[in-house]
Amino acid sequence: MIVTPLARSDASYRVELPAPDDFEFWRDKARALVQCAIPPDRIAWIEPGGIGDLFAPGHVPLPVPAPDAPPVRASKQFLSLAKNAILHSDHNRFSVLYDLLWRLQRNGRLLEDKADIEVRQIEELAKNVRRDSHKMHAFVRFRLVETDPHVFDQLTTDRYVAWFEPEHHILRANAGFFVRRFSNMHWSILTPRGSLHWDGTTMSEGPPAQRADAPDGDPMEDLWRKYYASIFNPARLKVGAMLKEMPKKYWKNMPEASLIPALVADAQSREAKMVAEGALEFAERPETLAAIDKAIHVCRKCPIGQLDNEAVMGEGPRNAALMIVGEQPGDQEDREGRPFVGPAGQVLDQHLHKAGIDRGTAYVTNAVKHFKFVQRGKRRLHQNPGAKEVDICRWWIESERAIVKPKLVLAMGASAARGMLGKTVSISKVRGAPMTLEDGSELWVTAHPSYLLRLEGSAREEQERLFAADLAAVRGRLDELAEN
Repeated sequence: MIVTPLARSDASYRVELPAPDDFEFWRDKARALVQCAIPPDRIAWIEPGGIGDLFAPGHVPLPVPAPDAPPVRASKQFLSLAKNAILHSDHNRFSVLYDLLWRLQRNGRLLEDKADIEVRQIEELAKNVRRDSHKMHAFVRFRLVETDPHVFDQLTTDRYVAWFEPEHHILRANAGFFVRRFSNMHWSILTPRGSLHWDGTTMSEGPPAQRADAPDGDPMEDLWRKYYASIFNPARLKVGAMLKEMPKKYWKNMPEASLIPALVADAQSREAKMVAEGALEFAERPETLAAIDKAIHVCRKCPIGQLDNEAVMGEGPRNAALMIVGEQPGDQEDREGRPFVGPAGQVLDQHLHKAGIDRGTAYVTNAVKHFKFVQRGKRRLHQNPGAKEVDICRWWIESERAIVKPKLVLAMGASAARGMLGKTVSISKVRGAPMTLEDGSELWVTAHPSYLLRLEGSAREEQERLFAADLAAVRGRLDELAEN
């Protein structure tokens, strides 16, 4: 049936969602219902396994908007909130979102009213979902298992399995993160809400699992526990902050968690000994990029690591000829767990393309692994890392370079240059010419893309020209090195 827009209907409708995290389905149905002028109190949203509204009819067909129905007003801010909030486990989320959408048609600035109960409720749901995703990124621990190759339709018996208990419906939304991070592994993530399986090429979904379906451990975990104990720094220990970032409910799935009670109990005496000996040093260098990734997520050796953020590991080929080093992750990089995915990353990608450099062939990372910021209301404002913080983090960038062994390193910005050289240099004085590092590789220094974004007019045009020239020189030098 076709309902004339803005003509209220007294019928009640039942909308059954195919999946609890199906934003697209909810969006399409919600848009049509708004166009048909169906108010929120006439709709029961039913997710799989839910009982919904017992008084809603079960077989009343949903209305179809008239051809000339007015478009639905929905801002980018609302859509962003809705995409996250729909992943929450609160059964009322669909109804609250539809009510907000309904009210937005009459008040386009509704989301600016922070005193509105429903606006605050949806923002809180979205915040909880983002926090749950951060925990999943940080606390999923893969364990190597020996499996029948026919089970997963693969030739290798090396497969990694992880168990995680998300609070919300975040599994499918975070599949891309783990594919990007562990693209060369064959892995499964098992949860009570469903499972994901990656065979190196294809992602598939599976039914909910139980903890007994996942392995309890593997031989490598003894090495990881030894490494974790060696990098545990009692001088940085803040038990309250640690429990906030790593709640105890996650400990049972993390091999290093078995060490925490003893390490905490022994922290005071260890700190006193380390201070007396002046031995606040790092352990032996990690031998793999995966080990670095794990280690930076628990590193608290500088104040940046104490903030509410996530470590961001470098990404790219293990044997890349070019390593690109930035300053630190930004707000967007911190949320997505990948380097250079925000505005500065877009500028970098554009210039790399113009210079003929394929970013996919380069190893891209940052001199500082955590996002340094100051909180202003709900915004996180970028702050430059200090020289001491850059120097502390040199351990990680040097470890990455020792493993990747690039022929050429491009350091973007003064912090990146200091991370490579251990001293501050003037970009205007050293750009455009190579410097030889101790391992024989070449270091080229240029401006950071975020610097270009802060400029306007002729100043930006000039710096864009210099930046493009630097990348062109790097491309030419890479070609020369490839021929030798």
